[in-house]
Parts: sequence; C-alpha cells; structure tokens
Amino acid sequence: MIDTIKTAAVIGAGYMGGGIAQSLAAAGISVTLADVSAEATEASLQRLLREAGEFEAQGLFPAGSTAAITANLRTAPSIEDAVRDVDFIEEAVPEVPAIKHDVLRRICAVARPEAIIGTNTSTLPVKLLVTAVTNPERFLTVHFSNPAPFIPGVELVSGEATDPAVIPVVKDMLRRAKRSSAEVADVPGFVLNRLQYVLLKESNSIVEEGIATARDVDTIVRSTFGFRLPFFGPFAIADMAGLDVYANCFKTFEDSFGERLATPELLKSLVADGKYGVKNGEGFYGTFDPEMAAKLVAYRNKAYARMAQLLEELGPSPLEQ
Repeated sequence: MIDTIKTAAVIGAGYMGGGIAQSLAAAGISVTLADVSAEATEASLQRLLREAGEFEAQGLFPAGSTAAITANLRTAPSIEDAVRDVDFIEEAVPEVPAIKHDVLRRICAVARPEAIIGTNTSTLPVKLLVTAVTNPERFLTVHFSNPAPFIPGVELVSGEATDPAVIPVVKDMLRRAKRSSAEVADVPGFVLNRLQYVLLKESNSIVEEGIATARDVDTIVRSTFGFRLPFFGPFAIADMAGLDVYANCFKTFEDSFGERLATPELLKSLVADGKYGVKNGEGFYGTFDPEMAAKLVAYRNKAYARMAQLLEELGPSPLEQ
C-alpha cells in the first residue's frame, strides 16, 4: 500500500483534467499528463503553462507557482506511458460511462497494482465504474470542481470494495495541494451536484411560475443566502438562525407546496427535543457553550463584512454591468 503520493498521472488534459494537473504539480507532486493523442497533450501542456504564468502575474496563483508547475508537469505520448510507474492516477475524461470504462481498463492494464486510481466524475457512482477496474480496493471517486485551480473542495466517494486505508493517503495529497476534502456515500450526484441541481431546478420553477426573472433570482441567491455560503453550510446557518424559526417557516412551505417542502424529520426531532441551535446551546452541530457561541457570531460578522468589502473591491461581474 502506498503511504504518500509523490507521483501522479492525470488522464484527460481538458480544462478539468488540466486544472487538476496544475493543482497537484503546484504542490510539488510530479505529474504526467496524457490525452487522446500526443499532439493534444502537448498543446494542453503549453496552455497550462501559459495560464499558470498569467494567473501568477494577476496575483491569482502564489509567487513561484509557475516555476513549480513547469518543473513538475510533463506529458506522455499515451495513457499507458503516463500511468505505468506512478503512485496516483486521476481519470478525468468525459462523463460517459463507456468512455470512462475504456480508459480505466487501459489504466489498469499497465498501472502498478498498488497505484491508487481516482475518477473525476460529477454524478456517476463508483459501482457503475468499478466493473472496469482490477484491484478495486484502490479505486474511488476524487471529484474536483471546475475551475479546478481555484475551487478548494473535493468530494471523496468510496465504493464497496475501496480499502479504507486509501482515504487518508488521498486526503494527505489533497491537503498538500491546499484542498479541502469530504467523504460522501456512493449515490448518483453525491452531495455537491445533488444540492446544486436541486437549487437550479427550484430556480427554474420560480421563473416558470412568473415569481421572478432569472436575473432577479440570481441577485437574490448571490446577495442573500449565497453571501453566507463561502463560510458556512446550511446546517451551521440554520443553527445560527434558530431551528425553531426554520421549523415554523417549513410549516408555511408545507401548507403551500405540500410534501415537496415538508419539514425534514431531523429538524422536527431536534426542535421537539428543545434543541434550537446557538440560541439555546444545542442543534445540528451538537452543543454550543456560551464562549463558542460568542466566537461564532464574531467570526460570522467579520466574514460577512469582509465579503462585502471584497465584492466592493472587485466590482460587479460582467453580467451585472
């Protein structure tokens, strides 16, 4: 079993795979890139190096990133050449099971039996892809988000056969690449896209019902609850707002929209037990003592104020001009 990932291959050198390769190479990991042809891979490498220089010049990458990426990122003429001797392989080809199966078979035919294999998929379960993998105990989803050089969160999804010992090794690699990781269950869409697509679906319903325009929906999302999301997830936000408040609001939704927006059972249970979140010391996150509650509120206020300052500094997006 590999205990530290020092070398990696990324298969698929498009914007997703290329961004992953940049991120790992910037962290000092030796990365080999391969795509559908040697020519396509070489063209991608030149793009990635050019972009790295531009990002560093713009202050988007830390100083020295371009030199690190240039030193650690190389190409191989084929998938087989790229994966033959590396510790970790990230498959980042299109979200089509047949294509992923073909690439995974080619990877497994030559990769070291102990090499860890990750798939970058947005929605496909491990159980759908693992049939193409030999030594399935080393296979899992390692789901980066687009644009990979800038989005820090990564979903880790184990299959039934995945060896639990693989997870801390992958987490260590991601930590070195300054990425946050979360383990989620092997279901279609995982967590990220299940939430993201539900938001988009409900947003479409609001527009279709004539409640607001697409532009106004986006304004509300980004300037109200979306303003909180860089710092807190929905459970922490609810704990701070008050779970009893949420339960009352759900009653309105349930009366208006029926079962689709009925009060969640977990929320009902907490409120029934008198657990209202920060306001009375216990909620989704467990217990809040007064000192923790005060620190949390102080952090929240500082975070939101800084976000407002950042948005003022950046100015409106091109869509708002």
